[in-house]
Parts: sequence; C-alpha cells; structure tokens
Amino acid sequence: MNHPNEGILILRGKAKKGLIFVDGLVIPPFSHSGPTFAGFPHSFLPFDPSYVGTVHSHPTGQAKPSVTDLHNFFGFVSVIVQAPYEDGDIFAYDRDGNPLEITIKSE
Repeated sequence: MNHPNEGILILRGKAKKGLIFVDGLVIPPFSHSGPTFAGFPHSFLPFDPSYVGTVHSHPTGQAKPSVTDLHNFFGFVSVIVQAPYEDGDIFAYDRDGNPLEITIKSE
C-alpha cells in the first residue's frame, strides 16, 4: 500500500559514547510534506539538546536515503520507515548515508 505523502518527526533522546537513545517524538513546527519530501525549517526550532535526529516515512517502499534526505540531515541519526510500515521496515542512517544498527526495546 502506498500513501500519498511522506511524514516527518523529530527524535528526542540522548547520544552517549557513539550510541543514540530515543525516548520521544516531537512534531516539528511549520513542517510540510508531499509525495516525495517531508521537511521543516530548522531555524524555527528552539535550542534543545535532546533533539537527536529525525524519523520520516518513505511511502514508496524504498528505505535508502535520497540526496535530499542527506542534504537535510538533522542531528545524529536519520530513521526512515518504509511502506508497508511493519517491524522490519525501520532503518537508520548516519549523515553520510551509512546504515546504523537499530535495537528496539519496549518497557
């Protein structure tokens, strides 16, 4: 199933010793989305050291970060969730587009 537009959220957490821990999500102000892009103006964000990156969807089912994704990288990690949005459809990347290992823990 394809969805018409991408969506984006800010990841809240902390980075420590090369590991990134995410414990919350923030809806970015003034965000916009379309069929192939979701973003927000970083300059409108208040300073908040708990922002560690972003998560956005790829409705087309391709999880690899695009050039636009890399140019708009924010924080330490970019998480991409590809359609059909199941457990195995979550991927993380560094600012160079290299894949990062993900461990999901629930409490």
